Amino acid sequence: MPPKGQRIGYVRVSSYDQNEDRQIEHMDGLDRIFTDKASGKNTERPRLQELLSYAREGDTIVVHSMDRLARNLDDLRQLVNTQTRRGIRVEFIKENLTFTGEDSPMSNLMLSVLGAVAQFERDLIKERQKEGIILARKRGVYKGRKKSLSPEKIEDLRQRANNKEKKEKKLHLAREYGISRETLYQYLKQASGN
Repeated sequence: MPPKGQRIGYVRVSSYDQNEDRQIEHMDGLDRIFTDKASGKNTERPRLQELLSYAREGDTIVVHSMDRLARNLDDLRQLVNTQTRRGIRVEFIKENLTFTGEDSPMSNLMLSVLGAVAQFERDLIKERQKEGIILARKRGVYKGRKKSLSPEKIEDLRQRANNKEKKEKKLHLAREYGISRETLYQYLKQASGN
């Protein structure tokens, strides 16, 4: 019997210049979509957390592929198991798998195997990236990542972050400038000379 609740889509792209349309085009009949533009390295993504709070028993969470929901096997299994225990189905379009909590041993094996493959692929990409950087440094062609902000914006950011009277939250500043909190703290650290 098909579920009676809503079909809720979850989309994740890694950066602000990536397009989520490729993921959405295969998700039919969605009642609502939550989109994160963030790394999948952990589950502390604002729209994912919002979706998990929003979903109710009988709903189905629809995700394009397992690697969009989680980048490591532990997080993937924990997310799927937690939601299915709440009576929420989790459907992966690319893998053609749906988890209900009443899954067969074969379904649980597929979750583990495909999740492990996704994690392995990500680890290989990171390893190749590190090797490429090392080789580029040896050749003297690696310049590092381009600065996210112009020197003028960096100075403006530092002044606002250090303004004792206004006390702006660093998280809000990072979002406003379109950078991570880590990058914000690096800019502030460079200013102090540490």
